[in-house]
Amino acid sequence: MATVHDFFARAIDGKECALADFKGKALLIVNVASKCGFTPQYKGLESLQRKYADRGFAVLGFPCDQFGHQEPGNEEEIRNFCSLNYDVTFPMFAKVEVNGSGAHPLYEHLKTSAKGVLGTEGIKWNFTKFLIDREGRVVKRYAPNDKPESLEQDIEALL
Repeated sequence: MATVHDFFARAIDGKECALADFKGKALLIVNVASKCGFTPQYKGLESLQRKYADRGFAVLGFPCDQFGHQEPGNEEEIRNFCSLNYDVTFPMFAKVEVNGSGAHPLYEHLKTSAKGVLGTEGIKWNFTKFLIDREGRVVKRYAPNDKPESLEQDIEALL
């Protein structure tokens, strides 16, 4: 059975990244956007990154422009926005699609591994979150309105 560690993604700087590089870490994978009502969650995501990084945890941000054209920028603009407005230090990746025929293979895996409400697979909006254990298995899906700080108990359980 596949795990998150079996996938590759392009980092926001353009370099190909093996998610196997995160073996041994618990992860929170999030599709993010710069012009969304949930964008202030970057603050909470960064707080989780800083609080738990030393214990083997990382947030991975995947910008996506599939919901209301709320991530219109290119990778450099996205990186600058995150740095200047939220001092983001967690790994950010190149813009991806999370639904449809162009969906990134990682997101196809995440959606089938942790279904949404009533067994749906599609990502409903920006800031849908997936918690991954140290072995790369998908543990849980969280809705966009689930604030990052509300996930601490689940993260602690994996550390």
